[in-house]
Amino acid sequence: MRSTSTVAAAAVLSALPAALAWGAAGHEIVATIAQIHLHPTVLYEVCSILYPEAELSTQDGQPPCHLSRVATWADQVRMNPKYRYTASMHYVGAVDDHPSQTCAFPGERGWAGHTDVNVLGAVRNMTTILEDYTLGTVDPSQAEEAMKFLIHYLGDMHMPLHLTGRERGGNGAKVTFDGRMTNLHSVWDGFLIAQALRTIPENYTQALPAGKSTIDIESHLRGTIYDPYVRRLMYEGFGTDLILGRFSSEYTDWLACPPLERPSTWDTFQEILGFQRVKDETKWDDDALCPYSWAKELHKLNCEFPVWPRELDQPPYSHAAYSTSDEHEEHTHDEEAYLDASNPLGRRPQPHPDLFELDTPEYAGRIRSQWIVERLLAMAGIRLAALLNGLFLDVESFNSTTESTPVVLSL
Repeated sequence: MRSTSTVAAAAVLSALPAALAWGAAGHEIVATIAQIHLHPTVLYEVCSILYPEAELSTQDGQPPCHLSRVATWADQVRMNPKYRYTASMHYVGAVDDHPSQTCAFPGERGWAGHTDVNVLGAVRNMTTILEDYTLGTVDPSQAEEAMKFLIHYLGDMHMPLHLTGRERGGNGAKVTFDGRMTNLHSVWDGFLIAQALRTIPENYTQALPAGKSTIDIESHLRGTIYDPYVRRLMYEGFGTDLILGRFSSEYTDWLACPPLERPSTWDTFQEILGFQRVKDETKWDDDALCPYSWAKELHKLNCEFPVWPRELDQPPYSHAAYSTSDEHEEHTHDEEAYLDASNPLGRRPQPHPDLFELDTPEYAGRIRSQWIVERLLAMAGIRLAALLNGLFLDVESFNSTTESTPVVLSL
């Protein structure tokens, strides 16, 4: 594969919207991967829930809708007074968690914030609403909202910094990326994906030739800036019948849940008397859907990779990284920062030698070479697809499947 030229990359990325974050491109990529792996009857049911008034397409090669169009809805409405209560459902944090020095999930003092009001509880709650909808006990408008929230929250759950409360998930940790002042959260939300889009091999800018994949990919794309990235994820990540991908031997394992730990009679007695904390995570997980167990493994990245650089807590960067002064106020202008970062031919930013640079071979280079971001996005997409297939795929449709067996959670 040939890499795109710098000039071509600059031209393409000049079309990127400002603040192209995990909240936009990343979430839409997750939704697209999920849609590719949905059984056709499930996709039609999901689209019927999302667009109850629309006349959906039933033509071959034309999906009834694109899930990516609603993938950022939860972010768009959370400052609306009606949905203000959902703001804390995009993340989870433990009181004892302090990466990169200590990673606790949750640790002795449990979770920060209100009980059960976080991204893990939200994934469980939205799933329950949709299960009730299939039983006829929830009205369509509730199911529509739950579907939009679930599509988004599954994406949030797979961004490691949404799983720690330290410095508001890294929003308060100042760094530079390619010389541009930003914060750790924004690097993971947007800069890493923008950089991946900028360096995508040129061959993926066109539809994959026939025979490259037995899964229909092209009909689920909608002419976005990240289409080449999805093609590469599908081809190099999941592979084909003829070529093993990076995830070929592992992606079905992403759906596994560990055996549930049943509390002892003594623990149950202690909880009833109030002498012992009732563990929220016991309410979130079951044998088929286990957001806590999945997130626990993802959270380890914050210390083990580490997503949270140890240098931020060491001289000479520790003072500036967590400074509360306004001398680094520039990083708050996210729209300008992302737009500037997407244009490699633009003016160079003002140097900030007191801040730790993350666009280095040791940090961003390792993330690229190990496909860390790609694996997280793929994992979120596969789990979302399996969850939706598990909710809406009937036995008759499953048995009549003539293509590759769909990924399904046995709810």
